[in-house]
Amino acid sequence: MKNTNNYEYLLKDLTKLKGVGKKTTEILKKKKINNLFDLLWSLPQSYIDRTKKNKINELQIGKIHTLKVLVKKYLFPRVRNLPNRVICEDSTGKIDCVFFNSYEGYVRKILPLNEEVTISGKISYFNKKYQITNPTYVSKDNTLIEKIHSKYSLTDGISEKIYNKIIDQILKNLPVLPEWLDNKILKKFNNETWNNSILKLHDPKNIGNFKKNFYRRLAFDEILASFLISSEIRKKIKKIKKKSKLFSDKSFINTMSKLDFILTNDQKNSLLQINKDLSSKSKMFRLLQGDVGSGKTIVALISALNVIESGYQVAFMAPTEILTRQHYNLAKNLYSNKINLEILTGKTDYYEKKRINKEINSKKINIIFGTHSLFQKKINFSNLGYIIIDEQHKFGVRQRKLLSDKGGTECDVLLMSATPIPRTLIMSVYGDMDISIIREKPNHRKEVITYSKLESKIDDVIRFVKKELRDENQVFWVCPLIDESKKIDHQSAIKKYEYLNKIFPRNVGLLHGKIDKVEKENILKNFLDKKFKILVSTTVIEVGIDFPNANAIIIENANKFGLSQLHQLRGRVGRGSKQSTCILIFKTNLSTNARKRINILKNSNDGFIISEEDMKLRGFGDLLGFKQSGLKNFKLADPIHNEDLFILGEKEIRRIEKEEKNLSKYKPLLKLYDQADIINDIV
Repeated sequence: MKNTNNYEYLLKDLTKLKGVGKKTTEILKKKKINNLFDLLWSLPQSYIDRTKKNKINELQIGKIHTLKVLVKKYLFPRVRNLPNRVICEDSTGKIDCVFFNSYEGYVRKILPLNEEVTISGKISYFNKKYQITNPTYVSKDNTLIEKIHSKYSLTDGISEKIYNKIIDQILKNLPVLPEWLDNKILKKFNNETWNNSILKLHDPKNIGNFKKNFYRRLAFDEILASFLISSEIRKKIKKIKKKSKLFSDKSFINTMSKLDFILTNDQKNSLLQINKDLSSKSKMFRLLQGDVGSGKTIVALISALNVIESGYQVAFMAPTEILTRQHYNLAKNLYSNKINLEILTGKTDYYEKKRINKEINSKKINIIFGTHSLFQKKINFSNLGYIIIDEQHKFGVRQRKLLSDKGGTECDVLLMSATPIPRTLIMSVYGDMDISIIREKPNHRKEVITYSKLESKIDDVIRFVKKELRDENQVFWVCPLIDESKKIDHQSAIKKYEYLNKIFPRNVGLLHGKIDKVEKENILKNFLDKKFKILVSTTVIEVGIDFPNANAIIIENANKFGLSQLHQLRGRVGRGSKQSTCILIFKTNLSTNARKRINILKNSNDGFIISEEDMKLRGFGDLLGFKQSGLKNFKLADPIHNEDLFILGEKEIRRIEKEEKNLSKYKPLLKLYDQADIINDIV
């Protein structure tokens, strides 16, 4: 009987299924299959056709066959651990059915003596006889066997027969849910219902038919659910009312006069969007997204000025002490002496922390810069009106919402990210926020020139480094691994450090992931202070830090990195006014994809273009920072193959936001496709 209109059936625990015990449940949960709905996305990979019956003389060893036989004789051993055997035959020959770990009574029951039965399984050959070991199917009713059976990517410990029974059980009880898609949208998928689409998805005839209407409809459901969640969070935040921040043209003009460059059009537009939000009576929750070196920090600091002049405090958080200090120094040069700035990090001593906390509480401090320690319970803001968080790509939707809630109703939130992502993923990753994008680079910054070099030409690279050092420039040298690996032929950072230290004695530093946080920051600070000229590092080089004197970066085994990661690494140079260089070192045995990546990087400095190309080459799951950002792990939808569906989903969300106030019809969709705790705040 169908569970009509009852989507909750699909959210039941696995143990509610007939034949699914504790052991099977544990196996499935290890694969992140926690309920019936999760099982539906474990799709068939192929199928086994058991409709055709074979005679014994037609059997092929190693193949799966279905045959009708007469049960002739039992051979039950008297010795333990030996298998039970049943001799069967047809008009063309004999075959042994072999059963390990089975009881005599069970064998007699499924294979009654002198009766005809249908059996199916893999054929082997032993002692000059055909045999089937532990047949997959045995039945007197051939209609139960002679079917096309889906073959799933089985989890260890679960037989094909059991797995198919579990899936069949769910499909037989699949609820007929009320339609949540708009009629115009539904027509685009030939009016395929959700229920029928699921059934077709598991039909072995449809394996790999990702272009069919049923598949695209289900992919769209995933996209729509994700977008709806983000949309509702965004709307809930917008409903939070606050006092408008006041604006002073005089202060703005004075601040702008201190800049030794003119803001780009993208910077100006982003500043206008932020200021509009700050002056509104609705709470701001905005992302400022920009490519490496696009000047996001200056926009954030200028916007903070208006908040301070409105009588509120500002908290500016960065992931590391060194980046925090750079932001602090920039603000110090930008703001007037009337604005009281402080910095708070893990290195701040006890008495200084106590003083700073007291002054924060008494409103003496206007803007405080710090690491995550800013949001400890001990820190009590008197009138916090603005939170700015740099390099927020590690925050997911849930973390961002908690952050917004923590600031209170009067507190606007600005998040900054230097990880450009393709347009089709914007709504998936950042749909809960309003977005400002800076694509233009400041006019005073020159594009990094990128070269590629064969590993055999290392002497040329060394000569280049010598020239850079003579010109008083600094160099990054990036290696993929810390130690030598026998499995992967990569140069290690440690070995390269030793090599370069012989050529450039007392001028080389080493940085890698096994160095503790305090030492790491000391090394970066020493490099920033020009105490040595070459920094050999793994990929732990801090994103966002300005090293104005670092004019060159050398990346070994560049073919082993993704495009987005290479672009982020390249962004460590080119922060000053001098021409900067990136050299990609690779071996001769480049794959076609690796060669494509290197050529794309050589021809473009635009992070947005590069991320699009990276997604096409590697898929969206591997893009830099996406796994940390809480990107929804779609089961069917793919931004590459289903780009049109993502665009359609974005349009549909805008229509829903405009025309539909009651989202009750979407409740099954939201509950099924997004079971995060955050859903409780929405439906």
